[in-house]
Amino acid sequence: MNFEKEIEKLNKKTEDLNDKDLAQSQRQKGKLTARERINLLLDENSFTEFDPLTESRFSDFEMDKKKLAGDAVITGFGKIRGRSVYVYSQDFSKMGGSLGEMHGEKISRVIDSALKTGCPVIGIIDSGGARIQEGVASLDGYAKIFKSMVRASGVIPQISVMAGPSAGGASYAPGLSDFIFMVQGISQMYITGPEVIKKVIGEEVGFEDLGGAQVHATKSGCAHFVFDNEKDCFSGVKKLLSYLPQNNLEDPLGQKNYLTWTAEEGRERLLEIVPEEQEKVYDVKSMIEEIFDKNSFFEIHSRFAANAVVGLARLSGNVVGIVANQTKFLAGVLDIDSSDKIARFVRFCDAFNLPVINLVDTPGYLPGTSQEHQGIIRHGAKVLYAYAEASVPKISLIVRKAFGGAYIALCSRYLGYDKVIAWPGAQIAVMGAEQAVKIIYRKQIAENPNIEKEKTEELKKKFLNPFEAAKLGQIDMIIDPRETRLVLIKCLDSILTKREENVPKKHGNIPT
Repeated sequence: MNFEKEIEKLNKKTEDLNDKDLAQSQRQKGKLTARERINLLLDENSFTEFDPLTESRFSDFEMDKKKLAGDAVITGFGKIRGRSVYVYSQDFSKMGGSLGEMHGEKISRVIDSALKTGCPVIGIIDSGGARIQEGVASLDGYAKIFKSMVRASGVIPQISVMAGPSAGGASYAPGLSDFIFMVQGISQMYITGPEVIKKVIGEEVGFEDLGGAQVHATKSGCAHFVFDNEKDCFSGVKKLLSYLPQNNLEDPLGQKNYLTWTAEEGRERLLEIVPEEQEKVYDVKSMIEEIFDKNSFFEIHSRFAANAVVGLARLSGNVVGIVANQTKFLAGVLDIDSSDKIARFVRFCDAFNLPVINLVDTPGYLPGTSQEHQGIIRHGAKVLYAYAEASVPKISLIVRKAFGGAYIALCSRYLGYDKVIAWPGAQIAVMGAEQAVKIIYRKQIAENPNIEKEKTEELKKKFLNPFEAAKLGQIDMIIDPRETRLVLIKCLDSILTKREENVPKKHGNIPT
């Protein structure tokens, strides 16, 4: 065999894979190339590519042969901060990053390899959708990917980085992943494009208004993170991975953080953040910053359903998931969007062994015909299902109020909480005293309206204080707010080794 000729052929193939003209077309759109993205994401010189010479078997249609090399997607494995990951990066400069039979096969194979080895998988998506020239074979390519993603769900972390468009059925790949990252100005996701929408229903809409980063971050809730540029986006991916284990059989890496606030300073600041008056609002993110390790809070879904805050943080070095009511928005009530946001996050934490800590301050579920007609019952039930199903350590801290169904979902020991803690001014009841009085003493108030205020105060003292719940054994401890961090650290430490198995079954049927 003439090795020199064979090496020459291989080098020619490599040139086709890295064609400068194709790269330039990508840069003209303000985007990085598929390889540049991989290099930006992974540790230097750690990437190993596989299936680089794959080509479509449907190559008889008119197409530049250079654009067929690699079939418009780069797949392989490498390291991020020393941890092994698998990655695929779609190449829009080749056939618009369209997905054909072998393109789908390559992506499915990289997901299956990640599953076998127990490593996270990251998809960098930049595709115009299914490759029309390959017909049903391209659609079956998506089916392979979706099947692989569902098999890997809850076993390895799956992250989608939207570095361009994702049209039609292609959008279901990020939809099936655990987290979606988007970049302002270049990321779009939509099932039906603007032209089809105009033709079918006569509605005119641009790509950004239909499926841009801002839309999916604030309205649809599909995007978990949005960044201004690709470099910051990939930095965000690296940061998220630093909180996560490799797979569902491992625990997240502990990291001792000595940049925690000094005892006296931090304790007093908590009293300043949370007003005693139940009606006054405050920023729960400020509270999170004071309780958990300094600069460790990484918020998820920050622009969606702002009445609930979810994210990852460290408590004395241990990674935890945080769910908190944000009284600055809708008084911290639970509604359809926040219910979906919380349920999805809790289920992720449970899948990957992340303890969950709730900071509760909510008057309950949002009332109104709009919420009822849109299905608050089934959406709210998702929260109940997620917490009841979760077997990871769960701690609930009642800050000011926990009423009705929201108390059940976020605090009730019978839903499986390991520790339930309350501040002395916490109110726990079916509903607020003002509403309860109108029901319980309806007839008496009708006869003598002057007794309403008196009865309201009477109910507050008798039922709304946490000591009544403590008498019934539903609260483990009522604490000085200034001791919150210390108590949470001790409680978490006592239950980190918790082992709890669910009832054997094929799977449950979570409300949708």
